[in-house]
Amino acid sequence: MEMNKQLYQNAIAQTDTYKRFGKIHRVVGLMIESKGPEVSIGDVCLIHTPSQNGKTIKAEVVGFNNENVILMPFKEVREISPGSLVEATGTSLKVKVGMGLIGKVLDAMGSPLDNQPLPKGLKSYPTDQQPPNPMSRPTIKEPLQVGVKAIDSLLTMGKGQRVGIFAGSGVGKSTLMGMIARNSSASINVIALIGERGREVREFIENDLGEEGLRKSVVIVATSDQPALMRIKGAYTATAISEYFRDMGFQVNLMMDSVTRVAMAQREIGLAVGEPPTTKGYTPSVFAILPKLLERTGTSKFGTVTAFYTVLVDGDDMNEPIADTVRGILDGHFVLDRKLAEQNQFPAINVLRSISRVMNQVVDSRHREAADNVRSLLATYEENRELIQIGAYKKGTDSNIDASIRANPAIVQFLKQGMYEQSTYEESIKRLAGLNNGSDR
Repeated sequence: MEMNKQLYQNAIAQTDTYKRFGKIHRVVGLMIESKGPEVSIGDVCLIHTPSQNGKTIKAEVVGFNNENVILMPFKEVREISPGSLVEATGTSLKVKVGMGLIGKVLDAMGSPLDNQPLPKGLKSYPTDQQPPNPMSRPTIKEPLQVGVKAIDSLLTMGKGQRVGIFAGSGVGKSTLMGMIARNSSASINVIALIGERGREVREFIENDLGEEGLRKSVVIVATSDQPALMRIKGAYTATAISEYFRDMGFQVNLMMDSVTRVAMAQREIGLAVGEPPTTKGYTPSVFAILPKLLERTGTSKFGTVTAFYTVLVDGDDMNEPIADTVRGILDGHFVLDRKLAEQNQFPAINVLRSISRVMNQVVDSRHREAADNVRSLLATYEENRELIQIGAYKKGTDSNIDASIRANPAIVQFLKQGMYEQSTYEESIKRLAGLNNGSDR
């Protein structure tokens, strides 16, 4: 009892009873400048509007200019006027987390989009966390069932792996994410839709994710019409929620569509605060925040966050700055090929251009050998595709090419998978072994 009393007394002694205010004197584009209050980078401030209902707008401190504080608002700034008061909260952004979030669709601030109140029993959790200590991360040793045959067999993922899904527009990223959310063996999905069209949000939830997927998912939405800071915070909020469930011991899937739009939002903020544009107009802060964000997922001593980040590649250029940077940070990449989509092969994963960097650690020698053989057959067929299609190749000339021609129809059929077709990890491995003999059973 005496110890509790002492704790309360210490808390009271450390409480700051003063409210600190500043005043807005300049607004340019996304940027708000105020004189005061006393704040730190990342702090949330409340801007008091002159409206009679006492409405406040949340903003975050993103920089300083001489004696002025530079703020970015979470919402539009139509009601702000010169001299509006800026109140310091002294804390960074926090969201409510807990098991009650499962099945909910939230905005970037963690508020429900259906305007229904959040369930009771949730706790506050900071959205900005540090990546785990590298020495405290267990190595990845167990395979994860993704439920997509092409991935489970030829690009096997481990629990706690982070991969990028690289594709141009309209090649099936959202459909693939929905399949993974429904079919994966993970306990909980955290899905971040960043910079999406408003129309696509309900379409993804109702068509791609479905009731079955939503029952074990938390969806965070920050559409393209929202301010840049909201789009960035959507990514941070989703990552924080997945970290919370990981620390509770769950196997979590984090799916973010797309990390490219997070980078674009950070570019908007960087340019607004005066950073110099570098490669393709991206500011230095973009390449600083990407590793910090992407390294937060993965394994910890409590659980795992297996992360899927979609990356938009302009003109299917895999070497554009964001794609190149993200590919270097993650533990593998899946390339969705427009040519395969045009041939009606879905999911349009180009197996030969894709890689899972932990596959060799999580599969046995028989699985590895079967996957290597199928890759070799695919590669041989692709190298000689033109000769085969125009009839210039004479059967019997090369035994390897003959084997690839026999096996190709079965391999292509195996790699195809319907949107609602389910396949367990064991089934995928069993069918993979039969492909080397020219069958798909």
